[in-house]
Amino acid sequence: MAFLIRTIDFTASGREIVRDRTVDAAAVNIGRAAENDIHLPDLAVEQRHVRISDAGGGMLKIEAVGGLEFGIDGRSTMGADVDPNIGAELSLGSSRLAISRDGDGPVQIVIKQVEKDEGAGDALQNFALASALPSKRAMAWVFSLAILVLLLSVPIFTHLTRTPVENDPENITEGQVLFDAAWSAGELSMAHHELEGNCEACHVTPFVSVQDETCLTCHEELGDHAKMPRLKEGMAPLSTGDAIQWSIAESLGKEGPLGCVSCHSEHEGPVKLEASDEKFCADCHNDLDTRLTDVAFGNASDFGKKHPQFRPQFFTAHFDKNPKRVSLDKNPKEMSGLIFPHDIHVSETGGAARMAISLPQYGAPLECSDCHAEEEDGVGFAPVEMEDSCEACHSLVFDRAGPNFRNLRHGDVDDLMEDLATMGRGSRGSIVTGRDRPGQFARGGTYYSNFGRPMSAYISINRALEPTGVCGECHIPTMTNGRRDLTPVNLPDRFLMRGFFNHKEHGDDVAECSDCHATDTSKEATDLLIPDLESCRDCHLGETAVKTEEIVPSSCAMCHGYHTPTMPWRPEDHPKLPGNGGSDSVAAILSSLRR
Repeated sequence: MAFLIRTIDFTASGREIVRDRTVDAAAVNIGRAAENDIHLPDLAVEQRHVRISDAGGGMLKIEAVGGLEFGIDGRSTMGADVDPNIGAELSLGSSRLAISRDGDGPVQIVIKQVEKDEGAGDALQNFALASALPSKRAMAWVFSLAILVLLLSVPIFTHLTRTPVENDPENITEGQVLFDAAWSAGELSMAHHELEGNCEACHVTPFVSVQDETCLTCHEELGDHAKMPRLKEGMAPLSTGDAIQWSIAESLGKEGPLGCVSCHSEHEGPVKLEASDEKFCADCHNDLDTRLTDVAFGNASDFGKKHPQFRPQFFTAHFDKNPKRVSLDKNPKEMSGLIFPHDIHVSETGGAARMAISLPQYGAPLECSDCHAEEEDGVGFAPVEMEDSCEACHSLVFDRAGPNFRNLRHGDVDDLMEDLATMGRGSRGSIVTGRDRPGQFARGGTYYSNFGRPMSAYISINRALEPTGVCGECHIPTMTNGRRDLTPVNLPDRFLMRGFFNHKEHGDDVAECSDCHATDTSKEATDLLIPDLESCRDCHLGETAVKTEEIVPSSCAMCHGYHTPTMPWRPEDHPKLPGNGGSDSVAAILSSLRR
């Protein structure tokens, strides 16, 4: 089948240009793609829009091959059969295709573009809006002047002539400066949304970047990463381009690269502040020892590839007043002042387990949570109290008074002496339960300690403080000024002081306590049951690690905060910060990291 395709174009002067070509094919394709038989460069036309083929009996079949309709004689459709001898007009975008045929000749398809003013009424003929307006140059000057007056001159004038107000973040003073909203780069973050309309809470001086001192008006509880001179000395060197840009910025009043605004960008919309990525820390800490040769910690850049061994803080000797930080690579021993074998207590088959099963408050072998109660913040644990966690098995019952039992007071040797002296002065009641040592099983009754016959108070006290006495079961006896005594108990409530670890996020549905703490093999209280670096790497690898069911990509900010208000090494040289110390709430820091 032959198709005569005629394209009619017009020059700028209105002269008509006609181009004819013949296509011998069973069908022709029409669309925006260049490979079509009829190419229509119009965004309103699909890549392959319409197909015209022989329908038999002298008829033509026109069908849409894409998802859009086409126009045929003024109506929209997805398909139609037309008689070329009668003729039809196909509409595609701004093109009109007249289809016709003379006798037995080829099918003619005449392509014509729609005139811009085609269909306009007589009232719109020869009307041009530009003739009623000023020239483009004049309008450009008018709008430029309006912008200059409304958005620059008016805000500056009202700022200079207004009555100064005190910079109070809680006092919203909207309307003090006219049209200042036009200067806003965007909405404030979720943390600062209450300051919307109070630009002066942060922008104290016109045309000057926000200063650190202004930020610390509200954020005075935040500490610096280190002392300011130390930060500058340890900072990674800037590239030549960055150094030039910062030099220009500082000459215009912006704080240096260690300023608050260099990391915390505002006007990014109502979003939470994301924690910095790994590179932010690695830029300095990857080779920090080359600039700070006296640092006591190792270089770090990626938790899975380059990170120093953990250095928990604990007591390394009895009678020490201050704990020390020691690397786990040295296999250190903790001197807590206690005698406590974890393996016996967590065993599910030993005597301790049988005793726990017989006691109503347990009814099952001991678990870690029976003695170690997690704090609400999930970071630390409440102190272990002897009366709550130990006395059910390690009883301090020494006498019976009617239906009740009398217990020795725990925690002070002077109180112990006084109670034992009282026992020595009177007659001791008969206590028969069948259980006088932990591990000896007897169902029912109350466990008691056998202090021997009530002799002199001195003998009873010395017996209790001997290695085989009731106190020696858990404590290390010693001598103080020639008198029997007990080694002080030193149990830190937190070991990893330079990072954050949340136990709630590692709960029973993630891991058991024994997965990280080797309690089932610990036979001595000197065993430091803090998991080492490799143990954490079983699940946690660097930020770029591929996430799987077992691996969690972990950036530096997951465990470390740049601002450290709870750390004992918080610097003292910041003009807006109080001295060392501060809140012990790690939850507040974790919350700030999530913003």
